[in-house]
Amino acid sequence: MILRVISLYLNERWMNFMANIKVIPCSGIGKVFGLMARETVLQVTNKLLKDTTETVCLAHLVTGDYEAKEKVEGFTCITVDGCPALCSAKSVELAGGIVKKKYRVIDEMRQHKGINAGTGTELTDDGWLIVDEFAMKISEKIVEIIEEEQKNV
Repeated sequence: MILRVISLYLNERWMNFMANIKVIPCSGIGKVFGLMARETVLQVTNKLLKDTTETVCLAHLVTGDYEAKEKVEGFTCITVDGCPALCSAKSVELAGGIVKKKYRVIDEMRQHKGINAGTGTELTDDGWLIVDEFAMKISEKIVEIIEEEQKNV
């Protein structure tokens, strides 16, 4: 019996390790920082680290969608919020996700004072450059988290 419990525990830890890291943006509809959060996450999950990351729809998570909750509960997550309200981070934590890092676009924009990143529906060329830079920063952190988790298995 004890061996069975240990086996189940180790299998669960291994499955958590092997699962893709969830990168979840805020919704931020109609706001440039929300758009930047979403585009940054799409850069990470669809281009930079597509084999080790995935995203989850925040709206599904907030409304209690079973499949969305199942994807984050007990798993490593990164959140990218547009503003200080941290809607994504709070929602992921409420759903049982293990938030290893919380990012805010507003903090990233402090390094780019005076730059027009765009509108809530369209980014400028400068906005896309910031998104690319931000996506690289988040990707580097994800690689760091993966390496840390590999050491702990």
